[in-house]
Amino acid sequence: MRCPACGDMEDKVLETRTTNNGSAMRRRRVCLKCGYRFTSYERVEDKPITVIKRNGDLQNFDISKIERGIRMCTDKRNLNSEAIENLISDIEEAIKIQAGPKHEITSSAIGEETLKQLYKVDKVAYIRFASVYRAFDNVEQFIKEIESLAQKAEA
Repeated sequence: MRCPACGDMEDKVLETRTTNNGSAMRRRRVCLKCGYRFTSYERVEDKPITVIKRNGDLQNFDISKIERGIRMCTDKRNLNSEAIENLISDIEEAIKIQAGPKHEITSSAIGEETLKQLYKVDKVAYIRFASVYRAFDNVEQFIKEIESLAQKAEA
């Protein structure tokens, strides 16, 4: 595997383990040339999932789009990289299950699943993601969502 720091192809695997749901292998590696440590993942290649966008367009599912959003909304939160990776993996698995044998899912189902998983992990990240996903354009929408969170917490 090519080192992200120096580009050398020689590395050593330090640790191998499966992700929490068994869908991927996580490997910690060290470059033998520069000593840089990095993580790689092995996943089974599956038939691609088709996302049905709100306007009816079709697009291949790309977990990196969700990952980008997750990383933005969890920025400066007290979540380590392993927790974020587990969150992304959980979202991806739930989406695969929802897509079913047809390998199709709506973009709104992906957004709602992401919100559901974020809610379990970090409420502030949930609000940040919801503000973009649901396109909040005023303070009242933030307040309404926060009040909804408070009611769920009380129940």
